[in-house]
Amino acid sequence: MTDITHDAKKSPTRGKYTPVELDESEILRRGLETFAELGYAATTVRELARRLRVSHNFINDRYGSKENFWRAVVDFALLDVQSGFDRRMAECHDDEERLRNVIVQLYRLSANASAMNRLIADESTRDSSRLDHLHRRFVKPFWDSIEPTIDSLMAAGRIPRVPTHLLYFAVTGPALALAQDPIADRLNPAAAPVAEQDRNSMADTLSSIVLHGLLPPSQNDTTA
Repeated sequence: MTDITHDAKKSPTRGKYTPVELDESEILRRGLETFAELGYAATTVRELARRLRVSHNFINDRYGSKENFWRAVVDFALLDVQSGFDRRMAECHDDEERLRNVIVQLYRLSANASAMNRLIADESTRDSSRLDHLHRRFVKPFWDSIEPTIDSLMAAGRIPRVPTHLLYFAVTGPALALAQDPIADRLNPAAAPVAEQDRNSMADTLSSIVLHGLLPPSQNDTTA
């Protein structure tokens, strides 16, 4: 009862942030940061309005609902991501080069887009319509694009024959971990904060470790 009364007293100030001063890309970027930081359930429409400095009814008026806004945020963050993977793979000459390049690209993308990385990691643990959207919008197109390469490498004995979901975890798990800066800083307190380090260099080091295990040098390779 007290909370309802308190909220009611606040209602006249709902429009104090209007008119909207942010362009669409900044609205979506701030939405992404908020969902990534708080998680979907804890991200209220009121909190979004506060961070966007808009009226409380802005999200529903423009996007229809919080979930529709979340979808707009995800679509914005993933725009052209798959086409980037496709371009890189088209430039490669064989399956091994194709897989190596796509993993390096995935890890660099994950390291430099930590908010989207955290959002995917969080949503991947929950069975929801949002995960369906992520699967349809990103996971399935990505996996479909590299599956022929993986099948070919399995047939050649270059990578182990394992269930699809295990191989998916082996490839994407370390990429998702690149968003875990707080634990990384605790594991290596003598180094500079992870957020301040060269993200590409960190991603490349991690991808080289993963690729060494997943796709080790073949017996035909020679070393000096």
